[in-house]
Amino acid sequence: MSLLSRLVAISLLGMGVASFAVIIERAWVLRRTDRESMEFASKSRSQFADGDIAGVLELARRFTRNPLARLTAIGVQTFQANERKDGGPTAAAELTRRELARKLELYSAEGRRGMGMLASIGSTAPFIGLFGTVIGIIVAFQGIASAGGGGIAAVSAGIAEALIVTAVGLIVAITSVLFFNYLSGRFDRLDMQMQHAAGELIDYLEGAHGHGGRDR
Repeated sequence: MSLLSRLVAISLLGMGVASFAVIIERAWVLRRTDRESMEFASKSRSQFADGDIAGVLELARRFTRNPLARLTAIGVQTFQANERKDGGPTAAAELTRRELARKLELYSAEGRRGMGMLASIGSTAPFIGLFGTVIGIIVAFQGIASAGGGGIAAVSAGIAEALIVTAVGLIVAITSVLFFNYLSGRFDRLDMQMQHAAGELIDYLEGAHGHGGRDR
């Protein structure tokens, strides 16, 4: 294999390793987020039912990396900080809704960290593999020129290089695109769940205040 073909192959292998690292890390983050969100939701449900907002905030502090717990704490604290100001609970609910919308965008961006790299690898790997194919064909023609003929022995090495590099590029690209689509779907579903949770939280805070619930 020529030096340039080796460089192309090494580049593709490096992209494959980077893609695999992003896939494993993001899948682990999603798994941890799902597990912690279920645990937090299960434990906080009874506290919300009892109006124990202080207990909810204390519980949220135990899940510092979980977006649902962080979103809940921010929503409660924002509402409490603004409900006594001009405009009362209605204004506090609107301010809370805006703050939660900003945080949802932030958490979505945090969750999708590395996905841009995965998309870039999936879109560029085939072209890098094609570049390796071109190099392999050039090597094959060089073999023909040096051998003074077009026998199979003269072109087999170059063709083999072209096929190997092309195959590696396609494998990296297909794997990256498949997992990008899968992880994007998981993150889209998580975003929807977070938006639903934010809406329920605001409804609860408005309702608890309106019915004289214990929101301290």
